[in-house]
Amino acid sequence: MDEQGRTNNESVKLQKATREKLLKFDNLRGKDVRTREFWDLVVVTAADEDQKDAYEFQISEKLRRKELPLGIPYHVFADPPGPKIGNGGSTLYSLKRLAEKYGQKLCGFRIILIHAGGYSQRLPNASALGKIFTALPLGDPVYQMLELKLAMYIDFPLQMKPGILVTCADDIELYSTGDTESIVFDRPGFTAVAHPSPISVGTTHGVFVLEPEVESNISAMEYRSCHSFLHKPSINDMHERGAVCKSVTRMVSLGDSEFVYTDSTYYFDYATGMSLLNLLKDIGPLSCEIDAYGDFLQALGPGATSAYTKNTVNVTKEESSLVEIRQKIFHWLKGTPLNVILLNNSKFYHIGTTREYLFHFTEDLDLRAELGLIPDAFSICPCETTRNAEVCVIHCILHPSCTVGPGTVIEYSRIGSHVTVGRNTIISGCWINSGQCVPSGAFMHSLSVNVDGTTGFVTVMLGIEDDLKQSVTSLSDLNKLQLFGTTLIKCLEQWGLNTESLKFTGGGTSLSLWNARIFPLCSDPRNSFTLSLAMMRSAYAISSYRVTKDHRLLSLQEILQYKNLEEMGKFRNKLFDDICQERSNSN
Repeated sequence: MDEQGRTNNESVKLQKATREKLLKFDNLRGKDVRTREFWDLVVVTAADEDQKDAYEFQISEKLRRKELPLGIPYHVFADPPGPKIGNGGSTLYSLKRLAEKYGQKLCGFRIILIHAGGYSQRLPNASALGKIFTALPLGDPVYQMLELKLAMYIDFPLQMKPGILVTCADDIELYSTGDTESIVFDRPGFTAVAHPSPISVGTTHGVFVLEPEVESNISAMEYRSCHSFLHKPSINDMHERGAVCKSVTRMVSLGDSEFVYTDSTYYFDYATGMSLLNLLKDIGPLSCEIDAYGDFLQALGPGATSAYTKNTVNVTKEESSLVEIRQKIFHWLKGTPLNVILLNNSKFYHIGTTREYLFHFTEDLDLRAELGLIPDAFSICPCETTRNAEVCVIHCILHPSCTVGPGTVIEYSRIGSHVTVGRNTIISGCWINSGQCVPSGAFMHSLSVNVDGTTGFVTVMLGIEDDLKQSVTSLSDLNKLQLFGTTLIKCLEQWGLNTESLKFTGGGTSLSLWNARIFPLCSDPRNSFTLSLAMMRSAYAISSYRVTKDHRLLSLQEILQYKNLEEMGKFRNKLFDDICQERSNSN
């Protein structure tokens, strides 16, 4: 079989395996599960108590609507107050909470731990409700990332010794194995799954350096021992450390004869979990961010050295205690085995930024075929809108006269008559009046808030390329903050505001689009969208709009603090009911 034929064959296998997993999960939704049929515990981590409340609210709604398997506990654990502790710290504290709650019973549990903390500043339509609740153009009712994670790992509990599977909320892993093969997690220590990836991808992920092995027959899945683990290495490091593989027959078509195996999900057994729990006791309260991949896995394997403990290149904020804590982790975990399951027919997709979100949902033909994504999921939508498959509509009602440009995603929204939405745009949670025109490259996300005991609505308007994480330390540098392809200063001028009137939240010296009070508070969702759209069009100099003194402006940081989950839930539930009613009427 030539390379193209082999690739097509592997792609068909990947699609078939994915469909089977989705069908198995669908058959468990809303039903009480039997032992070993599903996880004993599902654990989701949150950044703080406020986010924990939001996650628990949404999970309870899913259970009420029977969108998840029933009969097992779903836990949300918030990070403790104080410094950010990273997903490694969340792993350790989750173990502590589980041990406190279940004691010795824990030794018999198969647990999935999904890291979903953080406020998704690179994909702000997931900021309020969480990345793990990002909607997908799939399923009826629609899947969110939580359901997809549970579906893709549906076979794991049956082939797993008691322990914990660790994964993250913003990536999708698709894989197929041989007809008689199963992924088995039964070895002591850590066992990670690995995906063949281009070398360039390895620079932003973890990369496995495998122990040498006599060449054997290539299969869809291989068990190997890992010599060492590299965290976001340079291309030169990957070559020098022996991470680069050269056998093209191992790969899903990557277009190159050289590739690396990159990380995604890993498992550790109960004994290793207890060892990690003792590590936390040794460290004491965490005062810095710990990475569940870079700081744990780099300590494993016979080739591990402590050199990484002093390398802070990839650290967002270096705390004085970081190196000391890393060294404790290294010495505590050194000698622990790191096994790797090579999934040679697998794909890894990251959906954590606006660009990734738009590309994978509207342009990525591979993911669409493999996962079965559709252009209009659980929506009332005119055929003309989604006939062009480069449009994605999720849980929406669109008037037949509206027009949507290619590369655009619309979710949880009501769109009125003769509305035009431009190209490469994200519309989330919005109620758009008739005749509105949304520019291309726009991001618009409506949220409900509770301010001073009163329900209100705010529509966040940004450009797709705007960076919420970029910050400056003084008002004189505000011209460095980009908004709608121009500067924040120029936008303020268009709105009749000045830097002196612009108040930043947070109380610190960091000034950014995240904590700038530029989003107007309104009493109803339709006026909220209309007002924010007027401000956006003014910033683009399409029309003129001046913000009056009676308009209270909030920052995105404040909006999340004030968010009204119940009201947002009502909006989505009414959409759900109306979609079901319209479907019923048309049948």
